[in-house]
Amino acid sequence: MSTRPYVAGVDTSTQSCKIVIVDPGTNRIVRQGRASHPDGTEVDPQAWWDAFLEAVDSADGLDDVRALSVGGQQHGMVVLDAQGQVIRPALLWNDTRSAAAARDLIRAKGSDGRDGADSEGAAWWAGATGSVPVASLTVTKLRWLADNEPENAARTAAVCLPHDYLTWRIAGGFEAVGLKGLVTDRSDASGTGYVDRSGGQYRLDILADALRIDEETARWIVLPRIAGPWDTVGHGDPARGWDAIALGPGAGDNAAAALGVGLTPGAALLSLGTSGVVSAVSDHPVSDPSGLVTGFSDASGNWLPLACTLNASRIIDAMARVTGLDYQEFDEAALAVPDAAGLRLVPYFEGERTPNLPDATASLEGMTLANSDRQHVARATVDGLLDLMRFALDAMRALGVPVERVLLVGGGAKSTAVRALAPQALGAAVEVPEPGEYVALGAAKQAARLR
Repeated sequence: MSTRPYVAGVDTSTQSCKIVIVDPGTNRIVRQGRASHPDGTEVDPQAWWDAFLEAVDSADGLDDVRALSVGGQQHGMVVLDAQGQVIRPALLWNDTRSAAAARDLIRAKGSDGRDGADSEGAAWWAGATGSVPVASLTVTKLRWLADNEPENAARTAAVCLPHDYLTWRIAGGFEAVGLKGLVTDRSDASGTGYVDRSGGQYRLDILADALRIDEETARWIVLPRIAGPWDTVGHGDPARGWDAIALGPGAGDNAAAALGVGLTPGAALLSLGTSGVVSAVSDHPVSDPSGLVTGFSDASGNWLPLACTLNASRIIDAMARVTGLDYQEFDEAALAVPDAAGLRLVPYFEGERTPNLPDATASLEGMTLANSDRQHVARATVDGLLDLMRFALDAMRALGVPVERVLLVGGGAKSTAVRALAPQALGAAVEVPEPGEYVALGAAKQAARLR
C-alpha cells in the first residue's frame, strides 16, 4: 500500500486558508485544517504563507499526501522584484481604488470617449479578453500602480495572482525555482484582463499599456506559465520534505468550486451568499460588451462565464427584519400564499451590478390593502430575489450558454421558500448539494488527476 495515498486541496480565500486531505478513491475527507487571513483589501502575501503553514499543522501535516493543488481568490495583484521579494502589499479583488483606472482603460480603446456598457472601448475589451475592466480585475490595479506608485511599478519583475504565489511558495519560492517557477492555470489567468479569450495566451500589448511601458520592456516581466488543467507543474519544497508531493496548476475559486460540485456544460452554479454569483460551464468562449457576464475560463479546459449580483441573501435578511419574522417563519409566510398578489420587491438594497445600477435603491411596489401583510411581503421578497438571479441566468443564456440545471449553494440555499420556488422562477431544474468546502474539494479533485 502506498505510504502517500491521499491528495490535498487548498482554498486560499479572502478570509482564510483551508486545506482538506482527501482519499481520492472514495472522495472522503480524511482530515482538514484552517487558519485565518487578516482583514483588509490589501494584504502582505506573507500572511497567506503563514496561514497555509498553520492550516497544514492543524491538519496534521502532509506526510501521507502525494499531490496538492491550490484554489484561491481571484484577481489580486502580487508584484515581485528581481529577487522574488514582494514589492508592496497585494491589492485584493475587493479593493476599489482602481475604479478610475478601469474607466480610463475602457475609454482608451474607443474613439467615442465613453466607458459605458455600449461604448466602443467596452466592445474592444470584451472581444479581446472576454471581460470589460472593472476595479476587481488585475489589469486595472497595474494601471493604478503605474499612476500612483511609479517607483514600485518600475521595480516590478514579475506579476502573479494569490493562488500562483502560494503554489510558488509551496514549491520553495525564489530560492528553489526562481521567478520562472511561477505557474498559473487558465481559470485564474483569464481574470487578469491581460489574457486572450482562449485563456491560454497573454496579451503583452495590454500589459504594457496598463503599466505605461512599451511592449519590449513588458517582455522582461515574468508572468506565470499557464499550465493545462491536469499538468504536474512541479513538486513541493525539498527543504521541507515535500519533494514527493506533486503540485497542480490550481484554479481560481469559482472554477475550483465548479470542479468541486462536478459542474458540466448545461448546468450553472448559483451561490446565494452576501452577494450572488452565477457561473456556468460552456464549451465555447463568450463575449459580453455590456460587462454583465465575464468570459472566464474554467478548470477543466472549458469556459466559465460568470455574473455577479451585489444583492442576494441579504434581501431576505432585510425583509425579515422589516416583517419581524425569523427565518423559519419568513419561509412559512412566503409559502402560505399562492403568489404576491401584485406586490413587487425591487431588491437593490446595495445598488446593483447585474443589472448595472450602482445608485439604485430597494422599494416595494404595487401595494394594496389586500397584499399589505407579512405573507405577501415575504412572497414578494423571495420572488424579487429569484427574479434577480433569473436576470443573471438569462444574461448568460442570451450569449448562447445553455442553462438547464442549477446547483444552488450558499446561505440563501437554506431557505425552504427559495428552494421550493426556484425551479419555476429560474426556468431550470434545481438541485441543492450538501454544504461543503467546494473550492478546496475542487482543488483536491485536480490534484487526484495530475499527469
